[in-house]
Amino acid sequence: MTDRPATDPPPVTTTATTTVTTTPATTERRTPMTRLERTTGTTRPALRGAFTALVTPFTPDGALDEAAFRRLVRWQILAGIDGLVPCGTTGESPTLSTEERERLIALAVEAAAERPSRSRVTVIAGTGTNDTAATIRATRRAAALGADAALVVAPYYNRPDQRMLEAHFRAVADEGDLPIVVYNVPSRTASNVEADTFLRLAEHPRVIGVKEASGNLDQIARICRDRPRDVAVLAGDDAWTLAVMVMGGDGVISVASNEIPGEMTALCAAARAGDWEQARRIHERWLPLFRANFAGGPNPVPVKAAMALMGLMSDTVRLPLLPLADEARDRLLAILRDGGLVEAGGGRIATAAGRLAETARTEVVA
Repeated sequence: MTDRPATDPPPVTTTATTTVTTTPATTERRTPMTRLERTTGTTRPALRGAFTALVTPFTPDGALDEAAFRRLVRWQILAGIDGLVPCGTTGESPTLSTEERERLIALAVEAAAERPSRSRVTVIAGTGTNDTAATIRATRRAAALGADAALVVAPYYNRPDQRMLEAHFRAVADEGDLPIVVYNVPSRTASNVEADTFLRLAEHPRVIGVKEASGNLDQIARICRDRPRDVAVLAGDDAWTLAVMVMGGDGVISVASNEIPGEMTALCAAARAGDWEQARRIHERWLPLFRANFAGGPNPVPVKAAMALMGLMSDTVRLPLLPLADEARDRLLAILRDGGLVEAGGGRIATAAGRLAETARTEVVA
């Protein structure tokens, strides 16, 4: 296993030559953009630890619940989370309007800047679509809103091959004005960003990491071994966090940290410090929750149900998703009780999470 430093390396600024790739079709469909200069300085935030794939709270009538989102983000920061990821899969990005996505990114950035006493947490905005030009526009807008990086999912439905995937990610990295994290989730996209493809992309100065949700242990191990050292490998499934970090990975983009931000941060910190016994204890304690977050419905249906049971927000989701069915909700409630996340009667938080959430609820923006 590769030795890793116990503390985070500082962000690295590199100067590199980039090549912009465009096609007549994308040129026609997008608004004019300023080209990257051939030599450009790129600040690469170091991605280490637990990054929460934030749920998007809705009111019972389906409107964006900005107050609940602010409380969630403040709670995450108070709990010591390493980074925030608004507008990803867990945030129901397919059913968010452009205006809603931009508002959520802006709110996350604002909340991250509210506590000057501690280092500002990293904000990685979900900007990926299956349209390269639209993804570039969304990424440039996230940059303007103050995000530190963009999470860019592999294009879905149109099923690009490896050559096409590489061209897509290079175009976004060239023209998007932000460092990008490649998001590989074949179960949702019907395409796999293979190790060779990602390792070529990892040489680009704006490709700073991969969220690996393929579940392919051989592929993840090879990426961990062969990627440049300043390119992060982040688990895309909470249950894989420990295994990925054992192989030399750097952390996780987490669903469970919506519910247990402090615990996921502690798991990653223990692994990075080489305290594998502690990391394994945390993993084993919360493995039932990791599994429950994907049982009874697609993500984010179960995690939203859990957060409603914890008293944090409504479990409202937008069609075509539906709230968790009663039988699955009962099983989830039992797991939350076993973990000490709700009291025996349900509906109220019984742990330090409740105190943190209440602090976030009442904290006044400076």
